[in-house]
Amino acid sequence: MMKKFSLNTSALLLVLLFSIQINAQVTERQKPEEWNRLVKGGRFLDRFMPISPLGKLTTETWGAEGVIPRYTDNGIEDPDWSYWGGNILKGDDGKFHLFVCRWPENSPKGHMEWPKSEVVHAVADNTMGPFKVQSVIGKGHNPEAYRMKDGRYIIYVIDGYYLAESIDGPWKAGKFEFNPRDREIIEGLSNLSFVQREDGSFVMVCRGGGIWLSKDGLSPWQQVTSKRVYPDVDGRFEDPVIWRDNVQYNLIVNDWLGRIAFYLRSKDGVHWKVDPGEAYIPGITVYTDGTNEDWFKYERIKIFQDEYRRAVQANFAVIDTIKWDDKTNDRHSSKNIGIPLNKGVLMTILDEEKIDDNTKTIRVKIEAEPSFNPLTDIDVNSLHFGAPEVVNFGGGCTVSGTEPDGNDLIVTFKGSNNGFRDDSFAAKLLGKDKNGKLLLGYARLPWVEYIEPILSARLPVLNANGNLEVEVENFGQIASKNASLKIELVNEQETIEIASAKIPGLNPFEKTKISMKCSKIPSEDAQLKVSITYNRKMMESLTGTLRID
Repeated sequence: MMKKFSLNTSALLLVLLFSIQINAQVTERQKPEEWNRLVKGGRFLDRFMPISPLGKLTTETWGAEGVIPRYTDNGIEDPDWSYWGGNILKGDDGKFHLFVCRWPENSPKGHMEWPKSEVVHAVADNTMGPFKVQSVIGKGHNPEAYRMKDGRYIIYVIDGYYLAESIDGPWKAGKFEFNPRDREIIEGLSNLSFVQREDGSFVMVCRGGGIWLSKDGLSPWQQVTSKRVYPDVDGRFEDPVIWRDNVQYNLIVNDWLGRIAFYLRSKDGVHWKVDPGEAYIPGITVYTDGTNEDWFKYERIKIFQDEYRRAVQANFAVIDTIKWDDKTNDRHSSKNIGIPLNKGVLMTILDEEKIDDNTKTIRVKIEAEPSFNPLTDIDVNSLHFGAPEVVNFGGGCTVSGTEPDGNDLIVTFKGSNNGFRDDSFAAKLLGKDKNGKLLLGYARLPWVEYIEPILSARLPVLNANGNLEVEVENFGQIASKNASLKIELVNEQETIEIASAKIPGLNPFEKTKISMKCSKIPSEDAQLKVSITYNRKMMESLTGTLRID
């Protein structure tokens, strides 16, 4: 009897363990009702395009039923290695360089050997592959490579980086310095992603959604946000990727548990808007010949951009099963793949005055490209234009006329229903080409200042003289003018202003200490709110405990 009970209990535990593993990898997320009203092109997911066949379609490879047959030349794969993460840089040699991590497929822990992975440098003649390993760089996981303004290369890995003068090395290991500046580090400093700003400085987003800045991409990273910039929804967020195109900053973050990703946009890389709809989900690896590779998970997205910085390809780490079911020497594994993206058209708003509810017409120039003739390729009557918040749902301005401008096309839209508001920083175009395929584009708004000062404060320090000192730094790309600083005492009953001062103009990455007399000296455990106002707009507020010098 005891033996039978023990066997049944063991079986039950195995079932429960399997259920826990499944639940630890997948959950169903309830999607907002408004997502059902999005039109084609309203979500980032719509930008994924069918892949042209690569090499030979084969069944002679590893994988679950859903990924066989497949084109093994897509990205990088090898029966002896499991690959994960990685992004592509175009070298001065015209070749494409993939920095990706891997571990042996015969590792005792299977996929869970990933903490012992190594970073390798692989090369191909095109962005899709096949990539072939050229060299081993060193230990590390979740690499992301980028080039600094001075020409040097960095490969970030969890808890460190590799630095080289050339894309071919030699590589020297190092560690970044991080200064949270009295802000909570959100979910630790792993799975970092980086983008260069116009002046050569860098923005970084960490796994938890905190935004950090560095003057050169190597010097100490400093946190400027006090909470995550991700959507305010339930999600197990990781694998952010950030990039800057010719119009705006972009960010995608993955909810690994829900297997759904979100897309965000920003004019400065610090303040973000969440766009509706899925950024990507399983089921996006489709070929033009109808082949569909049904990968179980898509993670570690990275973006490859063209000469205009438009996103033209997404690369993913993919796995054919639950990670814990990828064991040593079995038929399961992981690899890196590429999927082309609809890059969108190049377009410019020709009107200089601010567009509002009273605007009668809006003129937009759509530029010709070697593979795109706007004079003949566009279904003009399908176009609608305006703020993304309305265009994504089928609204916006409609066409009233067109005219050629050399090889380019000028489209005049009726000004009504444009949707632009004070916080708008980009316009969106949606429609179809003459073949019914998605046509999209973004444009800057001529009246918007895209590069502005970014003033940020640390928490007040009470010095020996009973004064409050606050460190303020300009993380923007241009110098600031005078700004206002206010300190408030926060308690359950009320908020009381206890000090204020003027902040002098600061150059980019210049900082100063402001000393202020208090109308009321706070206690050691006091909660204080620091606010900065610039050009009559609230630039930042930070709340935390008083620091004693």
